[in-house]
Amino acid sequence: MPDISLGVLLFIPYRHLEQRILAGLAASGHPITLAQARFAQRIDDAGSRLTQLAESAQVTKQTAQFLVDQLESAGYVERAPDPADARAKLVRITPRGQDVIATATAIQSAIEQEWRDHLGPTAYDDLFASLSRLREITDPYL
Repeated sequence: MPDISLGVLLFIPYRHLEQRILAGLAASGHPITLAQARFAQRIDDAGSRLTQLAESAQVTKQTAQFLVDQLESAGYVERAPDPADARAKLVRITPRGQDVIATATAIQSAIEQEWRDHLGPTAYDDLFASLSRLREITDPYL
């Protein structure tokens, strides 16, 4: 087997996590796409402006609008007036969207427990600590 880069080694478990969460959501009646899920993860608890979401998701405003339209028609988000600017709207998670988040969080916790069991608590905690340290120099939204 050829040498595998660190980037690929980081990506493989993340892809596995995403696929299992999306499959679990679909099984629970929430057939959310990967693009919708990745976009919705960026919505702040108090709501986010479309331009902020587009920037953090690294998509065009048109793509952001399309994803919000899809999520809104499924009942996962809503548009509400921005109290800081009467001309602007905030995208906020609805109670139905909160149910999806709770389901996804439970699935993720179960997967992480499987990984902890497989690696052992020390190796898992070391991995978590190392990745958290890397976030300090890689996450522009920290």
